[in-house]
Amino acid sequence: MKRKITSLFLILFLGFGFCLNAQNTASTTPRDWHMMDYQQDHVYGISIEKAYQELLKNKKSAPVVVAIIDSGIDTLHEDLKSVIWHNPREKVNGLDNDHDGYVEDIFGWNFIGSKDPSKNVTKDTEEALRVYYKDKDKFANITSEDQLSKKDRALFREWQRSKVAVLQLSKEQKSINMLMNAQKLYNEYNPFFQKELNKETYTVTDLKAYQTKDEEKSVMQRNYISMFRIAKKDTTNSLLNSRIAFMIDSLKPLVKLPETPIVNYRDEIVGDNYSDLSDRYYGNNNVMGGDHRHGTHVAGIIGAARNNGVGMNGIADNVKIMMIRAVPDGDEHDKDIALAIRYAVDHGAKVINMSFGKPFSPEQKWVEEAFRYAAKKDVLIVKAAGNDSKNIDVEPSFPTTRYMKGDKKAPNVLTIGASGATMKTLIAPFSNYGKTMVDVFAPGVRIYSTIPGNKTYSPMSGTSMASPVVAGLAAVLRSYFPNLSAVQIKQVIEDSVVKITEQVRKPGSTEQVSMTELCRTGGIVNAYNAIKLAEEKK
Repeated sequence: MKRKITSLFLILFLGFGFCLNAQNTASTTPRDWHMMDYQQDHVYGISIEKAYQELLKNKKSAPVVVAIIDSGIDTLHEDLKSVIWHNPREKVNGLDNDHDGYVEDIFGWNFIGSKDPSKNVTKDTEEALRVYYKDKDKFANITSEDQLSKKDRALFREWQRSKVAVLQLSKEQKSINMLMNAQKLYNEYNPFFQKELNKETYTVTDLKAYQTKDEEKSVMQRNYISMFRIAKKDTTNSLLNSRIAFMIDSLKPLVKLPETPIVNYRDEIVGDNYSDLSDRYYGNNNVMGGDHRHGTHVAGIIGAARNNGVGMNGIADNVKIMMIRAVPDGDEHDKDIALAIRYAVDHGAKVINMSFGKPFSPEQKWVEEAFRYAAKKDVLIVKAAGNDSKNIDVEPSFPTTRYMKGDKKAPNVLTIGASGATMKTLIAPFSNYGKTMVDVFAPGVRIYSTIPGNKTYSPMSGTSMASPVVAGLAAVLRSYFPNLSAVQIKQVIEDSVVKITEQVRKPGSTEQVSMTELCRTGGIVNAYNAIKLAEEKK
């Protein structure tokens, strides 16, 4: 799921999807900082440019297909058109030349469209709403699990969880959550600016007049000014907190469960039998359907043409991008994701990037089976951890790498958190985390890349951007070290991280913790280290 948020205030205070527009947030970090090296450039990039200059120069590589399961892609973009995958067995003649069941799948496939390429799912609902309404009639009057058969009890617990989530989705509850987070940061910002301004009581005018060259203080200043804007113009710091509390209390009575059933946007357009996974030959070949900004940005990070004199460089230098459209503006459907993974595997992808996620997965089994299929075929999957500042060890983000039965995890899947450029901003405040469920962190703040419009580029932030950074690195490793398996590539990426030994700020709080509390490896991915390690293993 992707929601576009431009206010830095909202980035810090709201829960949201997996990418954020970043045009309106000033930064002193270099444009392509995620490619750079800490020793040379003093930013926590992945050292890929240094690796090309020192380790990969004059070395041979093999082309690698990377599948991107996302919102779509601008196939005409100046920095992408030369790296777009073309199905070698398909022709533009209205026929299914390669007999794979998908007619004219030249660049990939669109699983959220009708047979008519001009009709596509763009907007969709949240999975929590779908789960809630699907079983509302069955469980609405149930007060105890004892009233249910053993078979229905797990389903009932999931429905109850969806009921709580649906309340969180209401406009009023979202506002309450924002305001409550504002209260938390007020307790940090107020004493800080009392000291900086040397005033016990101050106004937003005083804040605007404050000058600093320190980037972290400047970010705090902008966020705090945004907090004042939600209250009255004449509010002082001493009145701000009580004003926010009053707004919260006034909103609480308005939070109610919705009564109007949701619109089934997907079924109205796609027309398949959703409950039947074997009904798989639906959709169309329009990979530009709908808003394809997100997918285009992800594609550029992975493989925008390098050193072609325009735009920016992708991470991988010998890559072909296969686009599989399965992610609308709203939560994706499990069936579409499961079949998208299988399509990618069957058509030669060696790496799959998945920059999306959601808190519920009714057909989790289908996606898990697709993960197992990819593992069997030696395909590495890289997925975003999510942008809700949550511990996904406790609150799962789907697709999850943990199998439904037992305590095993998919051996071929990497889950990525988002990092920033400097030690002060090393852990992105929006990033999900988890000492067992997140594997590594990678650059995900203000990542400059392609967006639709042929010659258009923009920075965005999110774990949606961190995931393709790692997918691009995986493509480089598979390209230069083709004998290494998907599981070995995963291990190389994990074993070669730059370990962070200083305390870092836990997302969603002011608490300082060890990096090992936020991810399994306790580090940031590093291409230079990974390539050196791969050389030893080849």
